[in-house]
Amino acid sequence: MRLLEVGNVSKSFGNLHALDGVTLDVESKTLTILIGPNGSGKTTLINVISGFYRPDEGNVMFQGRQITGLPPHKIYKLGIARTFQIPTLFWKLTVLENLLVAEKNNPGESFLRSLLKRSWENSEGSAAGKAFKILELVGLSAVWDKPAYNLSGGQMKLLEIARCLMTDAKLLLLDEPISGVNPTLAHEIFSRLIKLRDELGITFFVVEHRLDIALSYVDHIIAMALGNVIASGQPEQVINDPKVIEAYLGG
Repeated sequence: MRLLEVGNVSKSFGNLHALDGVTLDVESKTLTILIGPNGSGKTTLINVISGFYRPDEGNVMFQGRQITGLPPHKIYKLGIARTFQIPTLFWKLTVLENLLVAEKNNPGESFLRSLLKRSWENSEGSAAGKAFKILELVGLSAVWDKPAYNLSGGQMKLLEIARCLMTDAKLLLLDEPISGVNPTLAHEIFSRLIKLRDELGITFFVVEHRLDIALSYVDHIIAMALGNVIASGQPEQVINDPKVIEAYLGG
């Protein structure tokens, strides 16, 4: 089943055509990576899908619903969450607190309901229980009480993913989740993504450069160059495509 559909999307910044009629699909409960050389339009596409940019042309559909041009907070509420190349965490909050702030519809955030302890006490307990389960899934349960700034680079990436899961997102857009991470932890991150895909049915659309690590984990690859999709399919098929070899792997 197609969870995400991008149809003929274009986006320009002055004379720079960052996206030029991009069309692609992401199947439900898969791990799809988006590859391409610097400047090919990968991050611009993620920004369009997540609502940070409005496309000049084209459509974005999520679960059969038109989301083109919706602001990020509305797309987030529909079930799409994202991470960034550089983690954006609440650095002085603990790992657990970083997850709890992402819980949707927390009654304790309402001024009136916050005055009535009975109206939010059970919800707070449920949110904490949910957060601990997610931390176990991503391998961060041992550092739940550590401030975010004390984590390693790889743990920060995992915490961002955990925070996305706290929102009950169905589609996670990950922008270079293993950038700057040592190979051992990079493999662990992708192993965790596979576990989340299989156990929770999460769909991942991942921008990634480190193909030596990512290729053994992915279901599908989409390759871009100069704002266009140049290949799409199974990993071996795409990597051996002459257009990809020329544009991405340097001939």
